[in-house]
Amino acid sequence: MRLTTKGRFAVTALLDLAMQRTTQPVTLAEISQRQQISLSYLEQLFAKLRQRALVDSVRGPGGGYCLARDMGQVSIAEIILAVDEPIDSTQCNGKENCHNDKKCMTHDLWVRLNDLIFDHLGAITLKQLVDEQRTRQSGVVQMLDMRKSMPERERSLSGERATAERERTIAERERSAVTA
Repeated sequence: MRLTTKGRFAVTALLDLAMQRTTQPVTLAEISQRQQISLSYLEQLFAKLRQRALVDSVRGPGGGYCLARDMGQVSIAEIILAVDEPIDSTQCNGKENCHNDKKCMTHDLWVRLNDLIFDHLGAITLKQLVDEQRTRQSGVVQMLDMRKSMPERERSLSGERATAERERTIAERERSAVTA
């Protein structure tokens, strides 16, 4: 996947914007200073982000940018696509002309990878990144209960496996006690 600085900087800049706990607009100069991203580059990115209705601009003194939507409704894939960053791992940019003007042998593999990457980035919201950053900054270690993310069938199967393992262990102990 060719994710250039354009996509990375767009995500970083919007994350910075979302991290500011203010109802006041945030200037690009402030984001530029905090993130070490060129102001002129940010201006180009935010023009595209505004066109895609991800940010709103406020003119005049005290002006700047703020999120146009709730950060829980903005996916990372959406941010990357808003700045015209393709999410594409194919050599041919999806044109199917990678090998002598025909689809190469591995084309479908790269297309499936594109789908996985897009689905992954589409499932992550700006709010999730903000929450992760705030947790990291607070120094609190977040514990995850993986049972909640495991489908019910897998949980019952893993429980059945554990029970079967315990029963095998008991049976082996009983066999070794008899032979001893």
